[in-house]
Amino acid sequence: NGARAVRHLHHGEVMHPGVGPWEEANHLYVRQTGLQDLISMKGKREPGETSLRILDVGLGAASNAVAALTSAREVGAGRRRGIEVVSLEHDLAPLRLALKDDEGFPFLVPFAEAAEQVIATGAWEGEGLAWRLLVGDAQARLAEAGAGFELVFQDPFSPEQNPTLWTVEWLRRLHALAHPRGMQLVTYSSATPTRVSLLLAGFFVGAGVATGMRGETTIAATKKELLHAPLQERWLRRWERSSARAPHGAEFSAEI
Repeated sequence: NGARAVRHLHHGEVMHPGVGPWEEANHLYVRQTGLQDLISMKGKREPGETSLRILDVGLGAASNAVAALTSAREVGAGRRRGIEVVSLEHDLAPLRLALKDDEGFPFLVPFAEAAEQVIATGAWEGEGLAWRLLVGDAQARLAEAGAGFELVFQDPFSPEQNPTLWTVEWLRRLHALAHPRGMQLVTYSSATPTRVSLLLAGFFVGAGVATGMRGETTIAATKKELLHAPLQERWLRRWERSSARAPHGAEFSAEI
C-alpha cells in the first residue's frame, strides 16, 4: 500500500506487514484497547489515580510506543491521567534507521527528539507523558520495568525467531505485573499455540481485530470483563482437532 516498513535482513521478517506500521499500531494497539478512554475524562476517576502504564515488548521502530504517546497527546485538556510507556528492546538499529527517514516514517517526526533522548539516556518526559527504554535481553531486564501495567503491547518477532518471548513462563511474568484494576495484552498473533500459552499463563483470551493480512489477532486480559469477544466453544472445538495444541516451546501432554 506504499507504506514504509522495516525488514530484518537475517531472517526476513517484516515489522507490521500489510497495512504499514502506523496504521497497524493505531488500529491494533491503541484504538482496540480504548487507550484514550483510559486516560480521558470519559474514564472512571479513582482516588490517587496514577499514570497509565504500558509495557511495550519489542520497541522495533517505535511505531506502537509513539502511537500511544501521540494518542495521549491528542486528548489534550481532557486528559486526567498521564501516560508512561516502558519499552523493551535489544536492537536499536530499526529505530535509528526509521529516524533517518522522515518521509517514510512521518509519525516519528513529532517525537524524534524524544526518541533520540530515549536512545541516549533511556528516558524522556514532557507534557504529562513519559517514555522509558530498557535495552538488552528482555528476560533479564523485565524486573526493572516495575508493575501496575494496564496495557501490554506484545509485539516481538515471531515465536520462530524470538521463542523466549512467547512461552508460558514469559507470559506468566507479564501477568504478574498487572494493575489491580486489570491488564489488557494485545498481540498480532492468532496462532493456536499463542492462545494456549496465554490461557496457561492465567489470561482470559479473546479474538482481536483484523489487521493487514491477518483476519484475526488476539487480545487477552487478566479480567474477563475487559474482553469484548472472549474465545468461545467453537475455538475449543478447533483446538481439539488441531495438530498444534501445545503452548509455544513445549510438547502437548495430559498435564497441560
